[in-house]
Amino acid sequence: MELSDLKGKQILIVGLAKTGVSLARFLVKYGAQVTISDHKSEAELAYYLEQVEDLPLQLELEGHNPKSFLKKDYVILSPGVPSHLKLFEYVKTQGVEVTGEFEFCSRFIKTPMLVVTGTNGKTTTADLIYRALKESDKKPWAGGNFGEPLSEYLYKEETADFLVVEASSFMLEHVVEMVPKNIIFTNLAEDHLDRYRSMEEYVNAKRKVFKHVSAQTTVILNADDRAILELARDPNVQKGCLRYFSRKKSLESQIMKIGGAILIDNQIRVRVGPEIEYYSIEDNKLKGGHIYENIMAAILAARINGADWESIQKVISSYTGRLHRLSYVRRVGGVNFYNDSKATNVHSVMRALDIFDDNVILIMGGKDTGLNYKPLAERIQRKVKNLILVGEAKERINRQIGDYSETFVIGTFEEAVLIAYQKSRIGDTVLLSPGCPSFDIFNSYEERGEVFTNLVNQFD
Repeated sequence: MELSDLKGKQILIVGLAKTGVSLARFLVKYGAQVTISDHKSEAELAYYLEQVEDLPLQLELEGHNPKSFLKKDYVILSPGVPSHLKLFEYVKTQGVEVTGEFEFCSRFIKTPMLVVTGTNGKTTTADLIYRALKESDKKPWAGGNFGEPLSEYLYKEETADFLVVEASSFMLEHVVEMVPKNIIFTNLAEDHLDRYRSMEEYVNAKRKVFKHVSAQTTVILNADDRAILELARDPNVQKGCLRYFSRKKSLESQIMKIGGAILIDNQIRVRVGPEIEYYSIEDNKLKGGHIYENIMAAILAARINGADWESIQKVISSYTGRLHRLSYVRRVGGVNFYNDSKATNVHSVMRALDIFDDNVILIMGGKDTGLNYKPLAERIQRKVKNLILVGEAKERINRQIGDYSETFVIGTFEEAVLIAYQKSRIGDTVLLSPGCPSFDIFNSYEERGEVFTNLVNQFD
């Protein structure tokens, strides 16, 4: 598909927000006739409407008009819009293609795509790959689920050697034609059960990333994750060039034989060619064993795509992580504060708690997505001094794990942070690791993390 094919096409975008704005600008630029449909009101969408007010497009707000959908060449969904709604199923039966922004935009891109997916660690892994390639004088572009949407790359007519794309399950569930050069799969755990009707449905959305695997596709997988190993048995996955990473010393000979990365003490051993390379992690500034998984996956992807050893080592040694992912905020009165606002599921909270020994005051809660919090019970009992709960999911979390620590169910986010500080003593750690999306109170996990940081910075 060529960009010139967009001229005169009737296209309806469902969902404004960040991706909808970017997509609208891209489509209008290349001559498409664009309509935006959103169930929210003009007042609720004021911020985003300002960004498209100069574009020649139609707006249909406060609900969706099925008749409008049937008159379009394409209906393109923003990532936050569930694809299984009855309206979209009906529109498909009438011959209208319903797709997602990621899949649609990928059809116009000829640049090799390095697609990073998984439940946790996607952003860190993608960021490390991007930095290693850039440090090696390559010209990468990074976006997708973090940074800018793919449509922004097209709108700005950017050029790059590689696109490093973090892909959520929401983005992947529409995949039909997208063909990645590399697939990097970090891990797989329960998530987004408000969107998907079962864990199987969530996994099947992720599985679509493997739709067009061939001998030219390098697939980088976590050998320590049982669910990933199960995925790897798929005949479609087996068509690719598989590379594994692991923290288990027992897998060293096996992984070095076929090519991959393994953690041995303070060293990562990597083989992507005839020789084994060694990377030091002694100067690594990030906390948590899972960080080494992200680093190993990133080294493999970067090295396979031409990044040099010196550049990769420099990035590993200097990397301080991304904001809102186990970010150190400050120390107040002998108490350390950490912002882990990006922890939006149970698995990511587990990983955060594994970093700390004990005396943790944990702030959890947010949008209730129906997750099972019981797997946290042992860690809560062993490590968490106080559990502070807030937001839509607070009662669910309290019922499931509230008995394993002294627990407080709080009315507002500001009160939750204040109570955490009041309960803390010298040597304690206050950790914001919500285990939920932010959309009950905030517009994004970034906003939630910024509010937390601002509140902490006001403490004396």
